[in-house]
Amino acid sequence: MASDGCVFCAIVRGEADASIVHEDESVIAFMDLRPVNPGHALVVPRAHAEGLEDLQEDIGVQVWTVAHRLGRALRRSGLRCEGVNLLLADGEAAFQEVFHVHLHVIPRFAGDAFRIGADWRVDERERLDRTSAAVRSGLAALDVARH
Repeated sequence: MASDGCVFCAIVRGEADASIVHEDESVIAFMDLRPVNPGHALVVPRAHAEGLEDLQEDIGVQVWTVAHRLGRALRRSGLRCEGVNLLLADGEAAFQEVFHVHLHVIPRFAGDAFRIGADWRVDERERLDRTSAAVRSGLAALDVARH
């Protein structure tokens, strides 16, 4: 699957500028054009996948592996990095803006401007148990689809 209008596909093909930090046969990583902080990188599968539903699991593993390595590298880079966020937005409701899977690797430091707001209250055990059952059901459906 490919998307001619996809900026990340254009980067993969070498048709759009990018400050590349990593390349291998399945993923490419480059600096985010609108960084939260200096060092903010994106890890992108070479094969176009709009969201997680389209992403092959083995490629997802490689995306995570490269992001993990970049997060560790940021701490050794000399850039300001007291922590790291890995962020993947899957779908419009999750604030995905470029519809090609990408994992943000964001260096963090005390007092930076990046925020994720939510209502972080403790949920009731009964509701957590029902939710857990629903997720297990979804995992079982994936296993059936795999075979």
